[in-house]
Amino acid sequence: MSFTILTDTSANLPTSLLKDRDIYVIPYSYMIGEKEYSCLDTDGFDGKIFYKAMRLGADIKTSAINFQNYIDFFGNHLAKGEDILFVSMSSGISSSFHCSEVAAKELKEKYPDRKILLCDTLGASLGEGIFALKAADYRDEGLSIEEAHRRIEEEKQCMYQVFTVDNLMYLKRTGRLSGSAAVIGNMLQIKPILKGNENGEIVNFAKVIGRRKAVDMLAQRYNMLVQHPENQIVGIAHADCEDEANYLIEQLNKKKPPKEILSVMYEPVTGSHVGPGTLALFFIGDDKVRFR
Repeated sequence: MSFTILTDTSANLPTSLLKDRDIYVIPYSYMIGEKEYSCLDTDGFDGKIFYKAMRLGADIKTSAINFQNYIDFFGNHLAKGEDILFVSMSSGISSSFHCSEVAAKELKEKYPDRKILLCDTLGASLGEGIFALKAADYRDEGLSIEEAHRRIEEEKQCMYQVFTVDNLMYLKRTGRLSGSAAVIGNMLQIKPILKGNENGEIVNFAKVIGRRKAVDMLAQRYNMLVQHPENQIVGIAHADCEDEANYLIEQLNKKKPPKEILSVMYEPVTGSHVGPGTLALFFIGDDKVRFR
């Protein structure tokens, strides 16, 4: 028996791809001023306008997906007799996964004959979205929901997520840097290199001077850590810096070209946390890669 794949908008997958792979999405929401928005249609999202507004000082607030949202989202599919595999944003950066666990526990009592399996990917953006695509691959290959879940749980520790940001003040706002460090960094053009660690948290592990060197370091980490690139989809997400994303694609293809590169604009919720100009790279390494 097949199963239904669910994820959230943090997975950052193009709407057209979600439809093609039969993946359903629950939205995170954000607020600009007093007005609340969600972005289910990433194909229609105008990132240039959104990130220009951020550069001009727009104050974006976001909120986690709550318990009732999950009850409604999961319940809609369970009521149709579907078993569900939910691929979630990292619990290390959002409380949403915990809400999904509480909702799933309650719904299992209402739908005892249905299967509800949850995967905390320990990632965001395409570090999450690539696993939603893998789940679709496993379903289409005829794997059971239990086997698909087991594989993703094993593989998620192999996902390397590395990125650089253009403006350290956004990291200051989210508590990643002290105020003085953020100011000095911007004055000296110091660019941090950050990654997702083994707990799905964001950590700063290196600094370089200059934007181009920061982008080159992303490619260097790929060349050093990627495993079997010819068999995998590599992800790139950018917050309105398409030229640099294209340069990074060129660098990846020079030495170890992957099977496919999926390049997307950061959706607004995750993008509002990392800030305009962010450039991120996602690929599969070995099972110790999150420690490197």
